Amino acid sequence: MLSFMKKLKSKLAKSKSGFVGKLAETIRLRGKVDEELMEELVEILIRSDVGVGMSEEIVEKLREEVRYHKYTQSQDVLNALQSIMSDLLLKDYEDLTPGFDFGSVKPYVILFIGVNGVGKTTTIGKLARRFSDEGKKVMLIAGDTFRAAAIEQLTIWADRSNVTIIKREQNSDPSSVVYDGIASAMSKGFDVVLIDTAGRQHNKVNLMNELNKIDRTIKKLIPEAPHETILVLDATTGQNAISQAKTFNSVVKLSGLTITKMDGTAKGGVVMGIKHELNIPIRLIGVGESVEDLKDFDAKEFVEAMFTTDDGGSEETEGEE
Repeated sequence: MLSFMKKLKSKLAKSKSGFVGKLAETIRLRGKVDEELMEELVEILIRSDVGVGMSEEIVEKLREEVRYHKYTQSQDVLNALQSIMSDLLLKDYEDLTPGFDFGSVKPYVILFIGVNGVGKTTTIGKLARRFSDEGKKVMLIAGDTFRAAAIEQLTIWADRSNVTIIKREQNSDPSSVVYDGIASAMSKGFDVVLIDTAGRQHNKVNLMNELNKIDRTIKKLIPEAPHETILVLDATTGQNAISQAKTFNSVVKLSGLTITKMDGTAKGGVVMGIKHELNIPIRLIGVGESVEDLKDFDAKEFVEAMFTTDDGGSEETEGEE
């Protein structure tokens, strides 16, 4: 089985299909460093879901580097570009340790939100398995009572991981289910509580009101909870993922993000776009279907994968024409 790091590299850094590869190819084909090249690089970054603001910031920094060092060789330009992008992505992550620090908190409550179809319930199931394997007493709460399929899916994950699940029949009041679950977790000494929530109702206002109500319900029992509020985003939706994050964050204060489906048609640049637009750390990243394919996000590891080809070498342009 491929290691997580190897999978990440293969998904993000194919020399001809990854966005870094496209940047390298453009720099090589231009043959000279001029303003036209800079404009082309901005376009590639934007098409790769880096976002307009971040793309312009990257290329402006590149212009400064080129002017200062008087770069004329394509490899020098690519090296400078990689360094700039790495620095921007790693900024603010230096002191953030990957993973969850439960400390002495018990139960540690993690609330998961996100629109339907992003992999929210699957993410919860994979984390439940991880925490269970670590010896923690885990409870799942099926707070998405609007979809029978969501309750069934979470039940399957609970059975697989041999963890407790609190659920009610479809269309039950989500806040009541959450209240009962947390009260039970407190009385029975659970270590971790993972809460699923609905991703769609008949209108956005109702959805946001329900999430706000769940948040208030949790605080009635544990004022400092939820200890983490994680928004799950589908990387393949690109800039729409950023829009979703802004909307949810305006209602429930987010502590972190999970980026799923990096194994699909997602462009690696979406992570940089999210970093630029939102002051919210990425906590988890998924690159496949298995439990092992959901990992704590490590910015340095991601940067290494983003700028590495499938054969393990750094992305390089071919010789000058």
